[in-house]
Amino acid sequence: MKAIILAGGSGTRLRPVTLEIPKPLLTVRRKPILNYLIEFFRAHGVTDTTVVIHKDHAGDYAWWKKRYRKELPKRLRLFAEPKPLGTFGAMKYLKSELKESFILSNGDELKDFDLADFIRAHRENPDHPVATIALVKVPNPSQYGVPVMNGSRIREFLEKPANPPSSYVSSGIYVLEPEVFTYADFKKGFLMIEKDVFPRLAAAGKLAGYKVKDYRWFPCDTIEKWEKAIREW
Repeated sequence: MKAIILAGGSGTRLRPVTLEIPKPLLTVRRKPILNYLIEFFRAHGVTDTTVVIHKDHAGDYAWWKKRYRKELPKRLRLFAEPKPLGTFGAMKYLKSELKESFILSNGDELKDFDLADFIRAHRENPDHPVATIALVKVPNPSQYGVPVMNGSRIREFLEKPANPPSSYVSSGIYVLEPEVFTYADFKKGFLMIEKDVFPRLAAAGKLAGYKVKDYRWFPCDTIEKWEKAIREW
């Protein structure tokens, strides 16, 4: 199975640090966040990984690959977006390579859970979803996207709702089928999977959620969250 890691964001909420360092290359316990993600995938048998990066950061990632070449899998590719394309726009350039189920993940989060069970649940779901989102339980769901569910099926996603219907939120990692590309309007260029693709899948009954039980999840998209990861990971 292939994995795509989204690492092209500008990291505005982590400035001024990210004016100098791409967000996924920030370290937690002196190792880049991106390294942890790649190790997480490799531990579960996913060794073919593409990292989508901002073209202005190509030099930073070339240095990173050289610095950690002994620790990185051989089947690791960097894809530089020609311009910022959101969390799904770059798939226009990669979709021809994705003929089977694949993983899409944010690149600014530390994750540790049973990835194999997540993939199994997606594949064995009798509803045959096109996409399954890994959901984690948090004490502050109003800060995230919260799903409205019927069994494992996601009917709707509420972005940062004042009165969340659940404590489960998206953990920024998904199992997708190639059919997902038919739900994306690539003519728009800039596409957000959360706003431009998932609602269409939900309306078609093709979006599912998987509630992760035993997990560690540390988003690092703000200074406060990054510091929490450094202290607790």
